[in-house]
Amino acid sequence: MIQDIAPSILNNSYKICKPDGKSRYFVFDGDMLLADTSLVSGDISFPGNADISISGNAVYLFSVDDISYFLLMDQKCSETEQFRYIPFKELRSLELSRNNGLFTAFTAYHLWCWYRSSRFCGKCGHSTIHSNRERAMVCPECGNIIYPRINPAVIIGVLNGDKILITRYRTGFAHNALVAGFTEIGETLEETVAREVMEEAGLKVKNIRYYRSQPWGSVSDLLIGFFCEVDGPCEIHMDKSELKYAEWLGRDEIVLQPQDISLTNEMMKVFQAGKE
Repeated sequence: MIQDIAPSILNNSYKICKPDGKSRYFVFDGDMLLADTSLVSGDISFPGNADISISGNAVYLFSVDDISYFLLMDQKCSETEQFRYIPFKELRSLELSRNNGLFTAFTAYHLWCWYRSSRFCGKCGHSTIHSNRERAMVCPECGNIIYPRINPAVIIGVLNGDKILITRYRTGFAHNALVAGFTEIGETLEETVAREVMEEAGLKVKNIRYYRSQPWGSVSDLLIGFFCEVDGPCEIHMDKSELKYAEWLGRDEIVLQPQDISLTNEMMKVFQAGKE
C-alpha cells in the first residue's frame, strides 16, 4: 500500500527547525504540486535548495529517514526544466517502482489543505498563528486550538461464500472498489460498516472483523478495512445515486485496480488469494 515504504521510515513528530542541505520542499499552487515526474529513480522527487530560491515561510512537515521535508506556505516558484507543476490527482496515475515520493506527497497535501483552511479561527474569525509546541494553529484572540483534520472512513469486503461484493462509484474513480463510507457522529466503526452496506447494497452483515488501516492524505482520510459476511438474503439492492455497479464476483472474476497502492486493492487481492 502507499504507506509501505520500508525500509524507509516516516517520522511525523512535530518540531521547529530550519532546512539543511538535504531538505526538500513542497510547493503548491492551488491543487498543483511542483515535482519532478521524469521517474529516473522510479519515484517522484521534489526540489531542494539548489533547485529553487527560498523566500517564503518554510514550515517543517516531517522527515523520511534523514531527509526533512518543508512546506513553502506563501511562495510560488517558477517551473524549471526538471521541476514542473502537476495536478495532484495526476500523481496517482504515475507508474512508480517506489512509493516514497507518492506517500510523502499525499501526506504533505493533507497538511497543506489543513493549513490553507485553518488561517482563520472558526470561533471568532481572527487570524491564527502557528503553535510553537505542537502541530496546531492557535487563535491569539480567543485561544482556540485547531488540529489537523482526519476523516475516518471504512472499506468493507462483504463476503458471500466464495464471492465478494465488488462495486464501482457512479462518479470519480472508475475502477473496481469495495463498499466504503464515512463514520458519522455517535457511531462505532462496526456500526458504520453495517450502515454503509445496508445503504449502498441493501444487505445485512455479520461477523464484522478488522483487517488493516491506511492513511489516505489526498482527501484527509484514515481508511479502516473490515471483512464481514452477508447475513440473510443476498439479493443486492444498489443505491444508484452512489454506485453504477454492484455485483457478487468470484475470486477469478475480480479485476484489480491498475495501481497497487490502496487498501481497497489489497483487500481484493487478499480475497482473490483465498486468504479471506
